[in-house]
Amino acid sequence: MNEIKKIVLGDPITLEDFVAVARFGAKVEFSPAYCERVNRSRTLVEGWVAEERVMYGVTTGFGALCTKAIGKEDTAQLQENILLSHSVSVGEPLSVERVRGIMLMVLQNLGQGYSGVRLSVLERYRDFLNLGLTPWAPGDGSVGYLSPEAHMALVLLGKGKAYWQGELIPGDQALAKAGLEPMVLSSKEGLALVSGTTSATAMAALALYDMQQAAKSADVIGAMSLEALKGVMNAFDERVMSVRPHQDQADTAENVRRILSDSGIMKKYEGSRVQDALSLRCIPQLHGAAKKTLADARKTIEIEINSCCDNPILWPEEGNEDVISACNADSAYVGMEMDSACIAAVSLAKMSERRNNRIVDGSLSGYPWFCIKEPGLNSGLMIPQYAQAGLINEMRGLATPSTIDNTPTCGNQEDYVAMGYYACKKAGPMAEKLEYVLAMELLSAFQVQQFVDPDVARSSATAAVLAEIGAHVPVMEQDMLLYPHIEYLKDFIHSGELLRVAESVTGALK
Repeated sequence: MNEIKKIVLGDPITLEDFVAVARFGAKVEFSPAYCERVNRSRTLVEGWVAEERVMYGVTTGFGALCTKAIGKEDTAQLQENILLSHSVSVGEPLSVERVRGIMLMVLQNLGQGYSGVRLSVLERYRDFLNLGLTPWAPGDGSVGYLSPEAHMALVLLGKGKAYWQGELIPGDQALAKAGLEPMVLSSKEGLALVSGTTSATAMAALALYDMQQAAKSADVIGAMSLEALKGVMNAFDERVMSVRPHQDQADTAENVRRILSDSGIMKKYEGSRVQDALSLRCIPQLHGAAKKTLADARKTIEIEINSCCDNPILWPEEGNEDVISACNADSAYVGMEMDSACIAAVSLAKMSERRNNRIVDGSLSGYPWFCIKEPGLNSGLMIPQYAQAGLINEMRGLATPSTIDNTPTCGNQEDYVAMGYYACKKAGPMAEKLEYVLAMELLSAFQVQQFVDPDVARSSATAAVLAEIGAHVPVMEQDMLLYPHIEYLKDFIHSGELLRVAESVTGALK
């Protein structure tokens, strides 16, 4: 991802393009087509405002106040008012990468050419991204849009707060340090900046990227655990996959076969038992189901990334120009997908914890309890499994679907509310907790090696991963501080380095 240095907006972008900008700082440019369609829709708005045509949120109030007419002389003030009145989200601020992602989503949403904002407004958010100026926005209290986006848009006016070179300062000071001037918003712009699924989609995209990477990493880690536990490969047989032809299940089984293809341990213990415990035997089924769920979510999120989710929509087709009030700002699509993605993530975690438990439980593994030479005097890897249990308890709470909720808002004008925001917001912590759970399994798979047949070769992929970990984590011969090693292994997974090392041997895994 950090090799992508520039993204040109105008044609559809991918999840990887999105993450390159939000997380890794890739620069943003606009194509000529992008600029042309934005300018075309702006021309429509200016003409219709001059005619005092009725347009929701432009010449009317918002929500339940949509019956209140606004004169053309007040349309600019209306747009500033919406930012001031809607900046009510509270609590901890959204991370820099999340806010960057939301600004990119605003550019994608409004840049489709159906919103009527001036190009100069979008250029300013582009400048924020390219210069590293990041608005401050509290993240609690949104039902899908409006409040965090309003906090962010205040900085365009020289209000609110923003991060500049790591320092949180007032918005006007941040603009000055970046060499920018405050703006005055015009008709339609305040509403457009806070409307849509921009915040939900941005948070979903970042979390989904991490979840998909963690799911593939789970194949590597699960295979290493299977090898350390002297499992059998029956459950990964292509013939078994063929009679239940879910593609993600078959792909997972193939990944495990490739990872362990030259394992001396798997060869030595071949046929030693009829079948393994489900946490080993069901890797293709559980991992496959989770990966399919995440792949389905990716299709939806990438459609949303490249959509216009504004309201109202300005239809610019010559001879058929129109302003249409509807509700593409509804977050049900992204919300339901991320509720499902969170269920997939906790499912991956619960299997990882059970595999880890089989390694550290001496009555199951046949190795010293908790992978330590003198259990009793030493606790070894006893407590990381406790930490997994605690993390998964939190994950189960996060896996409760958000989109099943409904609290009417805006005087019952919005009597149904999708509640997709929190489904997407919680997905980020869910992805991080999954990475920690997998890191603890990986720690056990590494530490148990001192007790696994020293004269029998590990698979080449396992050996490569163990060598990389061994350059950073010592073999535990007595109790030691484990926290920094867990953090290293979590970053090893999060950064994609685990997959890079494994795939340098196996080739690209599915």
